Amino acid sequence: MYRWEITRSVLAQRVLATIRSQSYDQAAATAELLLAAGLTTLEISLSTPFALEVVTTLVGEVGDDAVVGAGTVLDGPSARMAVDAGARFLLSPTLDEEVLRVGHRHGVPVFPGVATPTEAVRAMELGADALTLYPASAFTPGWLADVRTVLPQAPLLPVGGITVAEAPDWIAAGAVAVGMGPVLTAGDRETVMKRVTELLDRLATTP
Repeated sequence: MYRWEITRSVLAQRVLATIRSQSYDQAAATAELLLAAGLTTLEISLSTPFALEVVTTLVGEVGDDAVVGAGTVLDGPSARMAVDAGARFLLSPTLDEEVLRVGHRHGVPVFPGVATPTEAVRAMELGADALTLYPASAFTPGWLADVRTVLPQAPLLPVGGITVAEAPDWIAAGAVAVGMGPVLTAGDRETVMKRVTELLDRLATTP
């Protein structure tokens, strides 16, 4: 697929799951649960032990049924290793030009981190496919709406500290999607299934 097609798939459900775990097994189990619950976009943080192996395994298992990417990609070498592992997109909390170059060289969309309108414009000038607003807990949906008033072309993707209750507010404010972590997987399997299903329904109907 082309970069724009992958980006569209990543943002289709308006939510992506960020997986940052203490072990390979924990990350793989979390991913399996979220995929079973109906999520189609997962980001495996490179801060997870054996994260690249998790990416490779998941990509092989899900094929085209889901989009698996790598997160916390901080530099060019990490970006190349993530691409080689099969990551379909790269997400970063920072704006690093080499990460963008490596990803785009291999047809992989990159979502660099921004925290100001200046950084957002710079990232777009460098060809960013979406803009990671991190940590979202330091901002508000109102802030995002204000930024999009002057930068309506900025595809902002808030990540970090977003609750299930707050997610629709971010989408309503203009976010192209939200990144969510452990709040999605708290509780038993049945609880997670219900939570994810209800969240997807709410985001799908949020204007």
